[in-house]
Amino acid sequence: MWVARVLLGFWPMSQHRVSLGKTGEDLACRELERRGYAIVARRYRRRGGELDIIARDGTTMVFVEVKARKGRAFGEASEAVTARKRHRITQLALDYLMRQRLTNCPCRFDVVSIHFDAGVPAIEVFQNAFDARIT
Repeated sequence: MWVARVLLGFWPMSQHRVSLGKTGEDLACRELERRGYAIVARRYRRRGGELDIIARDGTTMVFVEVKARKGRAFGEASEAVTARKRHRITQLALDYLMRQRLTNCPCRFDVVSIHFDAGVPAIEVFQNAFDARIT
């Protein structure tokens, strides 16, 4: 089973990484709320993936990808949002908009990058981090 997961690209996540991700999402929600966003949903799961946070910023639906890292040894957390990841997020956002009948609603994609440098979280919010490109 583990070999099949590796071959299909599904790496098992350690409990530490799951915990880091949840902590990152909690911090991201607090920061977004502080900035005036209204959190609509967290961990929206469908076949093909998960949207970390769905929020409203005024009349705009915002799909937020959260990236948290313990340090900067492997680069900036926001750099981990690859073209493949952006495509998956876009597909999931379209699914959400269609299911909620919000197809005429303005939307955007934000990325929240969190680094725990020396245990202290440094949070950056990148509004409109990428465009929706459905291919």
